[in-house]
Amino acid sequence: MKLVATVAGRKRNWKIFRRYPTTDNHVAFKRAKALARHSRRESWINFFSSITSSTSTKQLWKRVKAANGIYREFSFPILNVTHSAPLDIANTLGDTFAQVSAIDSYCPILVAIKNRAERTPLCFTARSTLPFNSEFRMFELETALSRAHDTSPGPNGIAYNMLRQLNTTSLFHLLFLFNRIWTEQKYPSQWHEAIVIPILKSGKDPSNPLHYRPIALTSCLCKTFERLVNARVVFELEKQGCIFPLQSGFRRGRSTFDNLVLLETQIRNAFVRRNHLVSIFFDIEKAYDRTWRYGILLTLFNFGFRGNLSIFLRNFLSHRTFRVRIGNFYCNHFIQSEGVPQGSVLSVTLFIVHIIQILHHLPSSVHGNLYVDDLQISFQGSDMNLIERQRQNAVNKLVAWCNNNGHAISPAKSRCVHFCRKRNIRLDPVIHMQNVAIPVVDDIRFLGVIFDRKLTFLPHILHLRKRCERSLDILKALSKTSWGADRTSLLRIYQADILSRIDYGCMVYGSARATVLRRLDTIHHSALRICSGAFRTSPVESLYVICNQLPLHLRLQKISALYFFRAQFVPKHPISHLTLPVRLHGLYVARPSHILPFCERAKLILHDSDLNVTIQSSDFFCFPPWDIPHFSYLNPFSGFDKSSTAPVTFQQLFHHHRYQYSSFVPIFTYGWKSDGHVGCGVVFPSDTLSYRLHNCCSVFTAELVAIFCALQEILPSSQRNFIIYTDSMSALETLSHYDTQMHPVG
Repeated sequence: MKLVATVAGRKRNWKIFRRYPTTDNHVAFKRAKALARHSRRESWINFFSSITSSTSTKQLWKRVKAANGIYREFSFPILNVTHSAPLDIANTLGDTFAQVSAIDSYCPILVAIKNRAERTPLCFTARSTLPFNSEFRMFELETALSRAHDTSPGPNGIAYNMLRQLNTTSLFHLLFLFNRIWTEQKYPSQWHEAIVIPILKSGKDPSNPLHYRPIALTSCLCKTFERLVNARVVFELEKQGCIFPLQSGFRRGRSTFDNLVLLETQIRNAFVRRNHLVSIFFDIEKAYDRTWRYGILLTLFNFGFRGNLSIFLRNFLSHRTFRVRIGNFYCNHFIQSEGVPQGSVLSVTLFIVHIIQILHHLPSSVHGNLYVDDLQISFQGSDMNLIERQRQNAVNKLVAWCNNNGHAISPAKSRCVHFCRKRNIRLDPVIHMQNVAIPVVDDIRFLGVIFDRKLTFLPHILHLRKRCERSLDILKALSKTSWGADRTSLLRIYQADILSRIDYGCMVYGSARATVLRRLDTIHHSALRICSGAFRTSPVESLYVICNQLPLHLRLQKISALYFFRAQFVPKHPISHLTLPVRLHGLYVARPSHILPFCERAKLILHDSDLNVTIQSSDFFCFPPWDIPHFSYLNPFSGFDKSSTAPVTFQQLFHHHRYQYSSFVPIFTYGWKSDGHVGCGVVFPSDTLSYRLHNCCSVFTAELVAIFCALQEILPSSQRNFIIYTDSMSALETLSHYDTQMHPVG
């Protein structure tokens, strides 16, 4: 029998064929599984059996596909002896998922509060016309469809690809439907239903229904409408300052790096003060499924939401049902009594609206931050007894808030880390939650980065190196001396699967000692040798030149500087306010063995690189999503290829264009960059202006500055017929997509 393994990259520009001539099906199957383990993504490796009608080959092919996750939906889980039929399994899982969000799952304190509070209905009727309640416009719908990812369709079978292929007339009909739902304040009943696909959690017992993660498939039409509404909700929340700055989840210009940098800065400052810092990382059980819906609506009501938007959110949260699908079998309809719907666009925003209030109940001496439901609090001091009392008080307040709002913190899954560099024996804090002591550990994995108690980041780098070594097998399997992928394809795989892991969080773990960071250099050098086909004795400097890659220590500095720039670019970013007080700065100078926090390290990198530039901040929410200014431009040369069109044709087109707009005053802009000089120019009929920019600016920035200067010059003029000419198509495209671009000049 022969197996042919076909390996295809994302660009589909190369194929590799490898044959296993053998007559032993068992040996062929073992080799197929070994080759499949080399890849961590199913889109890279697919197995194809040879053309044969033998029964043994067909059985082998089924085993190979099952080993790679293909046809996995046909392998039914056996929950127990009495539930082995697919329909019984689906009903059992559906009943388990429904019980998670049932009212009976809440504590008695919340049930009493819930019954008393929900007797008072919330009146969302708007007495005045609010801007966010206006009808949706076509550019909002087009933006929502362009930002949607290709996901599985819901019960109606309509996918995003179908919606993107609609013509202009059909899009207007769809927009008319959305606006009717919006203004008439009705919600389609089919949009309340979801199809749930159970996925077994990694390393869990498949016989326990609680060990399955429900993946909900909802209507793509509904999710498109949700994306329209979500843009307006987020704009109002951000504009009113309703979201706490220390919540970094799913916000524009924010990421998990913010929480990582904040924690690392607190630990570094505690170390230089020779204090203890105790951090607790909480695990909120079934956070989305148990969110109190009335609590979400009450929070929005207190924020001042009225009218169509709030009524749509109320209809969206009510009467939610789901069915579990196992293979081609569907269970009965189950009711999701509470919680936000799984797989919906609005669910994360509504959950953040409800959970954000938890940070307001912390004492002033306790620092906390959130990434959606990942809650972390910390307190530092020199007296461990005081730390225990402060920490216990904060934990009690958090537990009380959760009991009153429908959330439950698991004391067994929560972790406590005592960060301290003192060598003498110090007792770890003992903190209880619901009469259960929170486990104290030496290291914790927080948002993908492992923090150890002395902040050496050695456990994280060892774990990262182990994962990268396994991923190197992909490159080894795809590169040979006589056949294999070319250098470009191998480098793309290396950057996508290995280097991306090294880059994540490097602005934090990059503060480790040089001897610790050098453990990753062997991965980097081995990968570059495999990609370039160089000998083992080749100098690493030549590998950097051939593969156009930076050494890891320079790459870490580059990524840290870029993140520092992005933090300065976002208004009210918590990282931009992490400046060292004078006294604390003096401690770092007096104790040079202590590593500086991130912001101070980034400033040193910029100082050493002579990049002392001023960062221009940008307001992402300057214009509301329902009133974004539109920019359009004329391109008389569209449809003509520059390489195959004679210059005289372009001249004739331009002369014809000038004849049409002869009453407009022409203005020509241009940007250029040479060795050590960056500038732009604006040419008027009677004058020429030129400007010099910083040497670090790009040609793209120069082109935008030229257009900006031209607009500033014609703004005070009484003449209104002007036409600006530029040769930068990228600048025009950026200006025409204002809601997505992030350039400060645009």
